[in-house]
Amino acid sequence: MNWDPEGKPRKPDFLCIGAQKAGTTWLSQMLSQHPGVWTPPFKEAQFFNHRFIEEHRKWLPWHFRRSRQNIEKRWTSRGQEVPAEVVSYMDRVTRQPMFTNHWYKLVFAPAPAGTKAIDVTPEYSTLPQEGVDFVAKFLPRAKFVYIIRHPVDRAISQLKMNLTRKGRKPATVEEWLQEVEDPVLMQRGDYLNYVPRWSGHFGPDQLLYLPFGRIARDPLGVLRQIEDFFGLNPHDYRDMGKKVFASGHALVVPDKARARLREKLEPQFEFLERQFGPEFVSQFR
Repeated sequence: MNWDPEGKPRKPDFLCIGAQKAGTTWLSQMLSQHPGVWTPPFKEAQFFNHRFIEEHRKWLPWHFRRSRQNIEKRWTSRGQEVPAEVVSYMDRVTRQPMFTNHWYKLVFAPAPAGTKAIDVTPEYSTLPQEGVDFVAKFLPRAKFVYIIRHPVDRAISQLKMNLTRKGRKPATVEEWLQEVEDPVLMQRGDYLNYVPRWSGHFGPDQLLYLPFGRIARDPLGVLRQIEDFFGLNPHDYRDMGKKVFASGHALVVPDKARARLREKLEPQFEFLERQFGPEFVSQFR
């Protein structure tokens, strides 16, 4: 286990800030294999969005309870006890007060000397302007990756996830049309508003935008680009082509609902093509 139980509180060196349902879990699992990178035992520290997005605070206690349960299940599934230092660490980072500046540094304390710590939290992409301003002051030397997915595909993936969690399955086209009006589908993929906030503070030497479709077509090429951007040595990764989450085959979005999403998200397509060019947009799938 790449772990220093005596490590000192520190800030992360790298962050993957989004977007939701755009391959951030895959990236976290790949980079966790790299000997030069340290990832927390749970994905998503959720620090900056807790501070600046009030509605996120409602579900964050659930997020950390579930994360701890998942860590314990991983060890017990191997017939092993959770190491004492991991238990101590989880006790420490789930003890109040949480989400302070010092707490955030404690999250990355076990990162061994000589490694780079990374925070993969896609919700950071949705920060308001004052949140991005704070990140720029708090992490002035950090590097960021922002994965951008086809706006309609991303919204549909999020919709399926939300419906599955709620145990709902729309039975008619009309019910699907009601579901796609959920404003949360627009909020999590509002590149038109989010991208300029981040680009306004971080140039291409600190912020790398990647089209989601490249992960499926050329996963090794994506990882080599990220390694180069982060200044990491090349690594031999396992299971690069493995999907992290199975698609919801039981939920098939009707063409009319998909068309309605396309209509609602048209400004996002127009912005992304202006911002990144048609070649970048062509790699969304």
